Amino acid sequence: MEVIQQRLQEIYQQHFKTLPKYFARAPGRVNLIGEHTDYNDGFVFPMAIDLSIWIAFTPNQQRHIRVVAADFESEIHDIDLANIESDREGWWEYIKGMANELQTHFSCDLMGFDAVILSDVPIGAGLSSSAAFELAIARALVQTNKIEWRPVLMAQLAQRAENKWVGVNCGIMDQLISAVGEENHAVLIDCRDLTHESIPLPKNTAVVIMDTSTRRGLVDSHYNERREQCLQAAEALGLPALRDATLDDLPKLKTLVDETVFKRARHVITENERTLCAKQAMLDNDAPALGELFKQSHLSLANDFAVTNAALDSIVGIANGLTACFGARMTGAGFGGCAVALVAADEVERFCDDVSKRYHEVMGLNAAIFAVEAVDGVSLYLLDA
Repeated sequence: MEVIQQRLQEIYQQHFKTLPKYFARAPGRVNLIGEHTDYNDGFVFPMAIDLSIWIAFTPNQQRHIRVVAADFESEIHDIDLANIESDREGWWEYIKGMANELQTHFSCDLMGFDAVILSDVPIGAGLSSSAAFELAIARALVQTNKIEWRPVLMAQLAQRAENKWVGVNCGIMDQLISAVGEENHAVLIDCRDLTHESIPLPKNTAVVIMDTSTRRGLVDSHYNERREQCLQAAEALGLPALRDATLDDLPKLKTLVDETVFKRARHVITENERTLCAKQAMLDNDAPALGELFKQSHLSLANDFAVTNAALDSIVGIANGLTACFGARMTGAGFGGCAVALVAADEVERFCDDVSKRYHEVMGLNAAIFAVEAVDGVSLYLLDA
């Protein structure tokens, strides 16, 4: 934390000739289980991780956000809050979308800030860098404009910004976990009513991220198509969402929709069940049971939901073949990105080395493999406080 804050201060001073007043941090996330269930009003089980989007900022008493994204470019980008218009693409669209939602919700004219943004969340890896970005921007805008910070509401507004402004029909999970994460815990979220419960991770285990070095773009992927297929299945059953379907509904559904839509629905229905079972496994401190649920989830995502790729299947297969691993699965939207493994804590280093070596032998790619810790959600820091 101190290293990234120091770098932020240096970059901020280069551009704005002074030190920032505040830091805002919004963590990325890894979803332990419950994939493609969030936009079906289902259950998810993510944890906020110690990789974050950071913003160093100072309110500027103007209706402009002047911001430098140090990871992308060195120029100051100016956003006019009195005239927010979409450019269709660019990292600054997330800022515009978040500002637009806050102005609309609170019926106010937002004042802006001068800022530098820095991230150690891998972009496009399925660790929710975009949601973290939205929440960090929200935290800075809320502080600048003396608005009460309400984590669940801010997550909802951030989701709306991504849906309406960026054009990705994501569910609420990514934004909500970034807002409400808890140190040393995963958070079981009911995506229908947004109730959430923090559950401690199994003792003597570690969560390991396995980045396949393959990427996908959500807008250009089949993500929105999967969402439409799920809606079609729910409508065929006369239900508000697939959250309301059970295993007993599958025989009837099979007669109502084509095979592809049926398989998409079967994944969501069984994944909701696995996610609730994961809560009990964690409460029982049963790492093997939790790991088995990971394995079942990956098979369902590969065979029924069809959102894995060769790289994900390869790295998950390698991980599941090692004795240190209780279970592994793809995580995130899929089509590339990362997998997650539950590993014996005292064997993490060897596990990471073995998976990296074998993955390179099979795929010819270098994987970034590292353990992550569960952290608190969005935080605000006063410089030198």
